[in-house]
Amino acid sequence: MKALGVDPGSVVTGYGVVEGAGQKLTHVTSGFLKVGNRPSFPERLGAIYQGLSKIIREYTPEVMAIESLFFSKNVKSAILLGHARGVAILAGVNAGLEVYEYSPLEIKQSVVGYGRADKGQVQEMIRILLSLRETPESNMADALAVAVCHLNTARSIARIERKESGYRL
Repeated sequence: MKALGVDPGSVVTGYGVVEGAGQKLTHVTSGFLKVGNRPSFPERLGAIYQGLSKIIREYTPEVMAIESLFFSKNVKSAILLGHARGVAILAGVNAGLEVYEYSPLEIKQSVVGYGRADKGQVQEMIRILLSLRETPESNMADALAVAVCHLNTARSIARIERKESGYRL
């Protein structure tokens, strides 16, 4: 399964595509859409949508995973982030992808084994898990972590379902 992970942001949106086959995880691509230089907020949202749509067409992921909205003390920032998440989700849905959401705690738990891990720990574990030569930039690492979280979760669910199907009468 190939998963697109998205770390949404109204200035920088990270993305990462990871392929999972059994226990093996393979880095396909990652990067970020730097949209903060657009003259208006609607144009930034359009750039996020167009950029993610292009990535989906080019790398053909089967699913999209995105970080869920967390509570922020700054209401304006939370609203802007909500808009960026919305257009990212729309890009996935319009491309026919199933979209899954994971909290920052779930993502860190899945990747690092500790839900309160700091950004540096996430970056280093992503480098190790995906056999990357260099430590990825924060937005890319976060997006790759979302994709890895989904692949780990999907693998666990499939294992549980296989086990449960063996117990049916």
